[in-house]
Amino acid sequence: MSNDAKRSIQGNLMVKSVSEDRKPPAVTATGKKIVIKSADMFGDVQKEAIDVAIAAFEKHSVEKDIAECIKKEFDKRHGPTWHCIVGRNFGSYVTHETNHFVYFYLDQKAVLLFKSG
Repeated sequence: MSNDAKRSIQGNLMVKSVSEDRKPPAVTATGKKIVIKSADMFGDVQKEAIDVAIAAFEKHSVEKDIAECIKKEFDKRHGPTWHCIVGRNFGSYVTHETNHFVYFYLDQKAVLLFKSG
């Protein structure tokens, strides 16, 4: 497995390129701020992940339920086996399939979505 397919995320510490720091965060029509921290995923699927996450945040208030909603929707749309973690403070080290990883913030909550297995 390539090094690109392994990601390590610890709290808010993340290695980013200089140009990424200068990009202004995207803002949705509902006013939510989106910051993509790391991604190995095609742009259209990244947008889909953000749209699914926004819908999950509107439907649920508990992080576990939000993560479940995102995971199940991606399992339906893109086949198993997706994993999703949602929260404000967590560390992770995951192995994922190439082109199937995104880590972003939606306002103050982080969403880690990847396919593995």
